Amino acid sequence: MAAPETQGAAARGEEDCKSNHSESGSVSYVDSKDCILEPLSLPESPGGTTALEGSPSVPCIFCEEHFPMDEQDKLLKHMIIEHKMVIADVKLVADFQRYILYWRKRFTEQPVTDFCSVIRINSTAPLEEQDNYFLLCDVLPEDRVLREELQKQRLKEILEQQQQERNDNNFHGICMFCNEEFFGNRSVLLNHMAREHAFNIGLPDNIVNCNEFLCTLQKKLDNLQCLYCEKTFRDKNTLKDHMRKKQHRRINPKNREYDRFYVINYLELGKSWEEVQLEDDRELLDHQEDDWSDWEERPDSAVCLFCEKQAETIEKLCVHMEEAHDFDLLKIKSELGLNFYQQVKLVNFIRRQIHQCRCYSCHVKFKSKAELRTHMEETKHTSLLPERKIWDQPEYYFPTYENDILLCTLSDSESDLTAQEQNGNITIISEDTSKLQALKQTSILNQLLLHEGLKN
Repeated sequence: MAAPETQGAAARGEEDCKSNHSESGSVSYVDSKDCILEPLSLPESPGGTTALEGSPSVPCIFCEEHFPMDEQDKLLKHMIIEHKMVIADVKLVADFQRYILYWRKRFTEQPVTDFCSVIRINSTAPLEEQDNYFLLCDVLPEDRVLREELQKQRLKEILEQQQQERNDNNFHGICMFCNEEFFGNRSVLLNHMAREHAFNIGLPDNIVNCNEFLCTLQKKLDNLQCLYCEKTFRDKNTLKDHMRKKQHRRINPKNREYDRFYVINYLELGKSWEEVQLEDDRELLDHQEDDWSDWEERPDSAVCLFCEKQAETIEKLCVHMEEAHDFDLLKIKSELGLNFYQQVKLVNFIRRQIHQCRCYSCHVKFKSKAELRTHMEETKHTSLLPERKIWDQPEYYFPTYENDILLCTLSDSESDLTAQEQNGNITIISEDTSKLQALKQTSILNQLLLHEGLKN
């Protein structure tokens, strides 16, 4: 039996939010000049908790008491204490308001005992101390059908909302990390944050109510709260350093507050995205074959310091950078005598400067990476590194990009083999051990030991 459509259902859209842009960036959705930045509430009336007409509230099944939508627990407590009614598995009800309104109407048509199981407590006590409670659960076929219909209706609404957002090209947002503005489709901003800041909240097509989601994340950052560990910090710089160093540029998967922003959480009644995904993995494992002979592992590719060119080996990448950008990384490493950690700092320094569209030689900043690349190639600034004290700093131990494969391919100068060693052209002559006595007398070790003895 389907649940009846009710008046006063909560509106589906989210109010646009307007916020001041801070250093960490924010998402801007300006709809009018007047904007309320915090929730407001009226004083409670002395007559009880009856809500004002038109406000999003849920009535009691049996009486005229109303409770706000976000105070569902108070309504459940009221029905238990005042009416001895218990609703089982409330969290599995997709639309609590419609669920309550449906049973409120049904209970006026038939007695409660026609629908609910009766639970007697204190059954061994005297009759006057015994009491009956009513349990409403999905064991009743009508309740089960109602819950399933509400789930289907909610899924339909979510999919419609998702499709609307996917086709919406009037989106306007600002990156939370670099303050860059984006117009058009929401995927442009989400892909930018994933590509440039390693902040991935999932594929755009899997997200619903994106505006509200971004506002929720921005509010946490404005409150100086880490999105992953949810710790609060004293200032924005400390928060940014923490999220970068700890690789906390991601959301907390255990925070159920985010579940409503992912379509997968609406697919099956009573199951979260983790449970649905686990079932998919089990199904895959059940049907997989043992033959992996056709498996081809795709090698990781390192990205050029100045453009989007990728190469599977550092040798190929160095050839490209030398030919296309007049930047010889191996030569610089050799001339400056850089060890592994100094190479890491140099690469991270260059990465950061290029990411910020700033020439590391003349310190001029450009509007885009393309303009910067043209400038550096025309002026030959790619090979003009600044003084070592500028880039040889501890802050550049930390990667500019978390997935920078180039850092994994660097090698220590002291452990590098020379070209002659690689070609195997070194001739090794062993000492003649047939005359050990003569060897002991003429060995160069005697001179070394004598020299050390004189020094001591």
